[in-house]
Amino acid sequence: MPELAPSPREAVLAIRHEVAKVVVGQEQVLSGLVAALLVRGHVLLEGVPGVAKTLLVKALAAALDLETRRVQFTPDLMPADVLGQSILEQRAGTASFRFREGPVFTNLLLADEVNRTPPRTQAALLEAMEERQVSVEGRPRALPAPFIVIATQNPVEYEGTYPLPEAQLDRFLFKLVVRYPGAEAEQAILARHDRGLDPHDLAATGITAVAGPADLADARTEIGAIRCEDQVLAYIVALSRATRESPSVTLGVSPRGATMLLHAAKAWAWLSGRDYVTPDDAKAMARPTLRHRLVLRPEVELEGASADGVLDGILATVPVPR
Repeated sequence: MPELAPSPREAVLAIRHEVAKVVVGQEQVLSGLVAALLVRGHVLLEGVPGVAKTLLVKALAAALDLETRRVQFTPDLMPADVLGQSILEQRAGTASFRFREGPVFTNLLLADEVNRTPPRTQAALLEAMEERQVSVEGRPRALPAPFIVIATQNPVEYEGTYPLPEAQLDRFLFKLVVRYPGAEAEQAILARHDRGLDPHDLAATGITAVAGPADLADARTEIGAIRCEDQVLAYIVALSRATRESPSVTLGVSPRGATMLLHAAKAWAWLSGRDYVTPDDAKAMARPTLRHRLVLRPEVELEGASADGVLDGILATVPVPR
């Protein structure tokens, strides 16, 4: 008998196994990236240098049958370097303009150190993220489907950086914090390098593409059919409104943020093998989905408070439906 093709869920779950061939100790971040892929959400990865942010995205790209490009964002990067530009070509004695696509015309765009580029270039990327198209010389050009941006930034070095404005942060589905791995995971990393692992040669690690656009499209269809009862919707609204009413916050979660939390919760329910959303799904996705949408009062930040701390308090006080 011919071997049956894996289901969309089996194909998506296999991504974790492939990435684990290279990256150790970042399972939560990887799960967040996979959940974002399922709902076409953009992701901001934040972590100090050396915690495998770029390697994680490269390994994820290798496990997917998707076109991937990487852009190193620098202070001198111009919008045309990302979007593309029209160039003059001369053929057979005639001259005409041809649009040369930039690296944004891909399925998975890795925007490395996105906060090191000026606001003008950040704004150009913003349209691509929100509209999934770019406008060059007044003409809109559609981007490939799917189109997902995974951006990285370093939370330690602020000299020579341009903090992302709230409008652009709001376009990211998740802000995932890439932390140091545990002691056992770090020892496993060293053991792999001792055995000759070259993180710059992913082909040698045996990573293969186990999911493609069709798998992601089928998964999105199944996720769209997942049920979310009224009491769970009310719980998501209550969480969002609680951020606006918190005395520690000057800018809370918008209705768009609440919608993002709903999509994230449905993706998490699908990954868990359920066809319905529970309050625990919303709670599990609350921090990565909402942390970058909060603006804390300056005096609260001076006291050492964080967005995660505020969200922890809200999650502990908002009644959970049963």
